[in-house]
Amino acid sequence: MMKTKNSKTVLKGKRIIVGVTGGIACYKSCELVRLLIQEGVDVHVVMTSSAKQFVTPMTFQALSCNQVHDDLFNLTQESEMGHITLADSADLMVIAPATANFLAKAAHGLCDDLLSTIVCVTRAPILLAPAMNVHMFENKIVQENLNKLIGLGWQVVGPDSGSLACGYEGHGRMSEPFLIVSAVEELLTRSKKKK
Repeated sequence: MMKTKNSKTVLKGKRIIVGVTGGIACYKSCELVRLLIQEGVDVHVVMTSSAKQFVTPMTFQALSCNQVHDDLFNLTQESEMGHITLADSADLMVIAPATANFLAKAAHGLCDDLLSTIVCVTRAPILLAPAMNVHMFENKIVQENLNKLIGLGWQVVGPDSGSLACGYEGHGRMSEPFLIVSAVEELLTRSKKKK
């Protein structure tokens, strides 16, 4: 990853929630977490139940050195309203991959799991890294949901064009982790200037 002169000062000590949703691009989220940790970020991973079908929570726990959050109804985590604590403490949220299902839930304020609930509570900036089949990404409903979130101030990186896991070619590849880290740095730099 190419580092800019300011990357350590902008990212070091920041608390970032990485939301991981259920798509094959989850494997790239492991590298994203690793790169953020290298930059001195305090990373907290929140996984949907579908994400756990692709990558185990243990992987993210080992990479982030923090407990992985995955259950809105966990008696231990939620005894102190863990979803609110996580949401309030975040400097930024990154959803990578952001699936079509997640975009639909977020665009309509649906809070049926831990990640979607945190998204509705947080006041931190949100960065989406969409990843899905090219035809799914081009679907008018998906585009409408994405545009609605952009209109609400959410930021987006990607998706990129290329070979997809499903065998198709086109837009839908989750951006490479180093590009997402660059987008995180840019977003935090802009947020810092506004204060």
